[in-house]
Amino acid sequence: MKMMIGTIVNTIALLVGTSIGCLLKKGIKKKYENVLYSAMGLSALGIGMENIVNNMPKSKYPVMFIVSLALGAVIGTWLDIDSHFNRLIDKMGQSEVGKGLATEILLCCIGALSIVGPVMSAVKGDNTMLFTNATLDFVTSMVFGASFGWGMLLVAPILFCWQGMIFVVAKFLSASFFSGPLITEISIVGGFLIACTGLALLKIKDVKALNFLPALLVPIIFFIYKGLI
Repeated sequence: MKMMIGTIVNTIALLVGTSIGCLLKKGIKKKYENVLYSAMGLSALGIGMENIVNNMPKSKYPVMFIVSLALGAVIGTWLDIDSHFNRLIDKMGQSEVGKGLATEILLCCIGALSIVGPVMSAVKGDNTMLFTNATLDFVTSMVFGASFGWGMLLVAPILFCWQGMIFVVAKFLSASFFSGPLITEISIVGGFLIACTGLALLKIKDVKALNFLPALLVPIIFFIYKGLI
């Protein structure tokens, strides 16, 4: 467990931030909750666009994101990921937090800090990026906790499993797999998914971002295949 101290700190920061936000939520009037939803929507839209704009010029495969989104949307819609997820949330009595969960999961997990951070921790024992990510997630989770409530605590175990998986792959299998080009392609696709959740929160377009999640696997599968040949 000591080896994953960066991921553990990141997870704890998210739990504490969310809890603080949830406690603050009790004193927030409904009209301010609606404003917070809009703020989260704008933030997600902006962060998504930033990921796209910053990474697209670096891409060596300019049509990768198009293929990824198209295939991911078809597979995700066939699997009906969004409906299954929302039914699970409804059973837990958290019907209002579905869009918030989808947004924060993507914000916390799909980004250079959350992908490269565990690799640096595994290979060099350097947790700087994860500690930086923990600070950002702490602030983000407070706002999401205040906006959507205690259901947002579910993001923490997902973040831990995500970063833990990357750590294990980098530590015991292949750190070189998480190359710059792969992270660039994932960041572009992830940027579109984050922007989709922003559109949904702003009630501009109810894009079912979770149905696009398989799109994130397309660049990974492509680079695995490319490495084999």
